[in-house]
Amino acid sequence: MTYHAATTEGAPGAPLLLTFHGTGGSEGQFHSFAESLIPGAHIVSPRGDVSEMGAARFFRRTGEGVYDMADLARATAKMAGFIADQKARVGANRVAAFGYSNGANILAAVALQHPDLVDDIALMHPLIPWSPEPQPGLAGKRLLVTAGRRDPICPAPMTETLLTYLEAQGAEVTAHWHEGGHEIREGEIAALQSFLQPLHLAKNTQMA
Repeated sequence: MTYHAATTEGAPGAPLLLTFHGTGGSEGQFHSFAESLIPGAHIVSPRGDVSEMGAARFFRRTGEGVYDMADLARATAKMAGFIADQKARVGANRVAAFGYSNGANILAAVALQHPDLVDDIALMHPLIPWSPEPQPGLAGKRLLVTAGRRDPICPAPMTETLLTYLEAQGAEVTAHWHEGGHEIREGEIAALQSFLQPLHLAKNTQMA
């Protein structure tokens, strides 16, 4: 299960942090930023393997907000295998991940099918335009969801539906909203930093 990816080798026993770019992004979109989020962590940032008129994505779609569900299933299985391989490669006891837009969607799809792979999940402007089956494996899982109240790509009511679903599964969900659209704002960055702060303690404990 391979992707072209940027990697930063972390300290022994450090957490693994994965980043997932948005449509048209690359493995470099969040990689350097991720290094500052958890100093000393293993960082892996895969590049989507689908091209939409030259824009990299993690799975195909047939229109705005209309997913090719067969290709999403393919991509979900492939990404789950990739994450499992990276976790084994670095020997991490704790795995965190964040994704933006299309990157958030592939991360969410993996979490819905394989909730044991990632411990701390941050979804920035996700769009899940289907009704997921119940997933008891999400119980107790830490999740952050960030969104814009006026996001034309990820409408607020659909984000609210996702939040309701996650809470119903027993996940520990934190939501951060801003009044704008699909752009990432400073408050979201602060929310992500706060969300990942416990991993600093986990790293220091493991290395002590």
